[in-house]
Amino acid sequence: MAERVRHKRGGIYFEDFQVGAVIEHGLTRTVTQMDNMLFSNMTLNPQPLHIDAHFCATETEWGKPLMNSLFTLGLMIGISVNDTTLGTTIGNLGMTDVVFPAPLFEGDTVNCTTEIVAKRESRSRPDAGIVEFLHKAYKQDGTLVAQCRRQAFMRKHPAPAPVAV
Repeated sequence: MAERVRHKRGGIYFEDFQVGAVIEHGLTRTVTQMDNMLFSNMTLNPQPLHIDAHFCATETEWGKPLMNSLFTLGLMIGISVNDTTLGTTIGNLGMTDVVFPAPLFEGDTVNCTTEIVAKRESRSRPDAGIVEFLHKAYKQDGTLVAQCRRQAFMRKHPAPAPVAV
């Protein structure tokens, strides 16, 4: 992706996103039982499918706990932040088409890509625009485990300071 100047934290400004570009994120993360337990407990989700190994071994087709899908969604988007929106996003506008086509388990390692699907100028703010991302998360064997479209409100490059004469 051709880039001008990135934000000092590393994010890309609205003008520099190119529709069709795909970013392969360098960060990866092996997910753990602790991730699953903490996230499920912090979000008050008592689903035994995530937190009860005996239940999973005796009453599910998986035989072991599944990673909480909202943790997986958050991890996928989080992995993308360093390469895309760190310091340049104003806020998320929405997430659509969220799917989890294959299970993710403790010990799997997640890697992600982001495609720039669309972008448009803001109608209400001349200093911002909207970028639509297609995030995909894969586990170590290449199996797609999560995908979503995310719309983010993004900063444009700051206007140059006036030069005193």
